[in-house]
Amino acid sequence: MPTLTRRSAVLSGLALGSTLAAAATARSWPALAGEVPSGWPEPLPQGWTESHGLSAFGELGLPADFRSLPYVDPAAPKGGTIVLEPTTAGLNQSFTTFDTLNIYILRGDGAAGMSLIFDTLMSGTLDEPDALYGLVAASVRWSADRLTYRFLLRPEARFHDGSKLTAADVAFSLDLLKTKGHPNLRTGLRHVLGASALADGVLEVTLSPDRTRETHLTVAGLPIFSEAFYTAQPFDQTTLTPPLGSSAYRVGTFDQGRTIAFDRVKDYWAKDLPINRGQGNFDQIRYEYYRERQVGFEAFKSGSTTFHEDATSINWAKGYDFPAAQDGRVQRRTVPSEAPSSIQGWWLNTRREQFKDARVRQALGCCFDFQWTNKNIMFGLYSRTVSYFQNTPMMAEGRPGPDELAVLEPFRGKVPDAVFGDAVLPPVSDGSGQDRALLGQAFKLLQAAGCKRDGTVLKLPSGEPFRIEFLDFGGALERHTQPFIRNLQLLGIDARFRVVDAAQYQSRLNTFDFDVITLNRGGDSTPGEGLRISYGSEAARQDGSQNFTGTSDPTVDALIERALQAKTRAELTTVCRALDRVLRASYYWVPMWNKPDHWLAYWDQFGWPAHTPKLDPGVLSTWWFDEGKAKQLKARG
Repeated sequence: MPTLTRRSAVLSGLALGSTLAAAATARSWPALAGEVPSGWPEPLPQGWTESHGLSAFGELGLPADFRSLPYVDPAAPKGGTIVLEPTTAGLNQSFTTFDTLNIYILRGDGAAGMSLIFDTLMSGTLDEPDALYGLVAASVRWSADRLTYRFLLRPEARFHDGSKLTAADVAFSLDLLKTKGHPNLRTGLRHVLGASALADGVLEVTLSPDRTRETHLTVAGLPIFSEAFYTAQPFDQTTLTPPLGSSAYRVGTFDQGRTIAFDRVKDYWAKDLPINRGQGNFDQIRYEYYRERQVGFEAFKSGSTTFHEDATSINWAKGYDFPAAQDGRVQRRTVPSEAPSSIQGWWLNTRREQFKDARVRQALGCCFDFQWTNKNIMFGLYSRTVSYFQNTPMMAEGRPGPDELAVLEPFRGKVPDAVFGDAVLPPVSDGSGQDRALLGQAFKLLQAAGCKRDGTVLKLPSGEPFRIEFLDFGGALERHTQPFIRNLQLLGIDARFRVVDAAQYQSRLNTFDFDVITLNRGGDSTPGEGLRISYGSEAARQDGSQNFTGTSDPTVDALIERALQAKTRAELTTVCRALDRVLRASYYWVPMWNKPDHWLAYWDQFGWPAHTPKLDPGVLSTWWFDEGKAKQLKARG
């Protein structure tokens, strides 16, 4: 599966685009060349703080005078094209098609890569999980109570048509996203009381006293739109009119639902900022859409795409026996990642009657034989996912310690007793594919929940047959799901796998019209608003949210609020461990698997820096087209 959530919301404006196209500089405003722009406040108000960056806990890894990121090659050449499939999807985006170039609203299937065209006030790096450094904003000031922020904008910032990018554009953008944007973006901005331009170069943002730990990061990481453009064009409708951007790329040629290209802006206003050195090196980034993952892999084998991040174990283990891979024209790299593992699983929609009882949900987990699946289908390449915070310090293990108990004790009697014991783990099978002991345990749990067997049919307490539809928009996981389905059928459950087209899939997800979906949520080193969007009660009632399971639990809500208000990383870790225990003991999903590495395959015409970033391979942001290799590749046929 793709490495980020299917239809996931990334409040920072889709992380890869933000890092690449909104790369930042860390010089504070007094160090800028030339005179201080008109309207910038000087001196610093009493009690205020100024910095070249922001983070969740005040941790910045780069000094104000850094010259380039540690993982880039500042002298990387520019040129060439990289062609790839969409492998991430956020907000309204789809992996298989697109019908709109506006990815920031709920309606439509958004095109891949659109975040590449928009600058942001500040931008992150691929080495730090929650730090942002100035881009459009050269620096930021904040009041002692951290409720007022003033972003000091660079006077040279421009949109692609040459018009000046001002604080009024930023204030307009924040208001537009808060009132008409995708529901997940509106959630992230709910604690923004106002945004106003004090001058062309000064944006003031005021936050409510109950702001979360990351509200200021959300504000700094969202796309900046042209007020003039969206005054003339409606924002809340699907459109194939390319928006006016300001970043390192602009929309190039596209064919609706098939392909879209982004062309490098050679006179990009921020191209010489220190953070941009060595980044945004391709003259063109082009996405090609395919209805099935295997069709996309065949396109890569033929050279129709030139880069492929593999997520299919059978391909990685046995699929590279074609001529170009055998003679070296296609190369492969395994790149270790220090990023949190994504959490992939079958997510159960508790809005459906058959999944309301946690014992039923637990029973379903007994029917998936990971040990057999990993050995016989995935060549033993994966590890079992067990936690909502897999492979991070926030993953609960063993019995809760004193710090976790202090968080959990107020909820004793309101959560399953298992929360106070060893952290819930998925069952380990005998590897036969049909573990009789586990299937027997599942049947006992179903009986305890009031289900009854009538001949070969399992019936719910209501008397209706127990039916489950596994919904997807492609068949890549069908061979993994079918053995699971066969075990469910042994218990008398009418379980089926159904594939629908991308548009119908999106529509059904938006309205929660499904039983079970396969979902891969991206991991997060500093969990924040994504918790509320994925597991909060309010999101459960909001069409288009990411709370696909319908989780609506006052205890979960309270723990999420405490996580969002955590003042230190240690406090956040403790609260998230407690939340992990509660979610795992409620059996909202059947967890699948994870791998610690990126599997990269590419036609041998690229170069990359000596150092790989910690959190992502940085392909689109730090790789480059190598003309010498490309000539050799062409000569080899």
